[in-house]
Amino acid sequence: MMYIDEIMEHLPHRYPFLLVDRVTEIEKSKSIKGYKNVSFNESFFTGHFPDNPIMPGVLIIEAMAQLSGILGFVTVGRKPSDGLVQYLAGTSKARFKRPVLPGDRLCMESVIISERRGIWKFDCRALVDGEIVCVAEILTAEREV
Repeated sequence: MMYIDEIMEHLPHRYPFLLVDRVTEIEKSKSIKGYKNVSFNESFFTGHFPDNPIMPGVLIIEAMAQLSGILGFVTVGRKPSDGLVQYLAGTSKARFKRPVLPGDRLCMESVIISERRGIWKFDCRALVDGEIVCVAEILTAEREV
C-alpha cells in the first residue's frame, strides 16, 4: 500500500493534476494497482460538461500513465527527486467503455509489457465498480532532468 505522501515522492505531479490517490498493490518489475476518487469538486467538471459531468477520457489515460510511472520509478529504485521523470510518450489500443462520473472510484491496473532503453510499455485498464471503463497500452519515456 502506498499513501499520498509516498505517491508524491514518486510523481512530480501536484494539484490539480495529481490523479492517483492511493496505490493498493505493487509488485516491483511486474504490476501495480491503485485508484483515483473522482469528486464532483474536480475542476474539469465545470466545463466537461456543465449539465452532464463526465471525466475526460484523456484524464483517464493520464491517471493510468501516472500509476504506470510509479511502477517504473519503483522498479528502477529512483524518484523524481533523483532527477528522473517519466513522460507520457504514447498510447495505443485505447478504448472507452463507459463514462466516469462524479462519485466514482476509478480503480486502475498496470502491467509492464516491456522496457528498453528507458522506454516503458504498459498494459493498463481502469474500472468502476468492477466494470471496465477504459483499456489502453501506454508508453512512458524515462528521462533525466
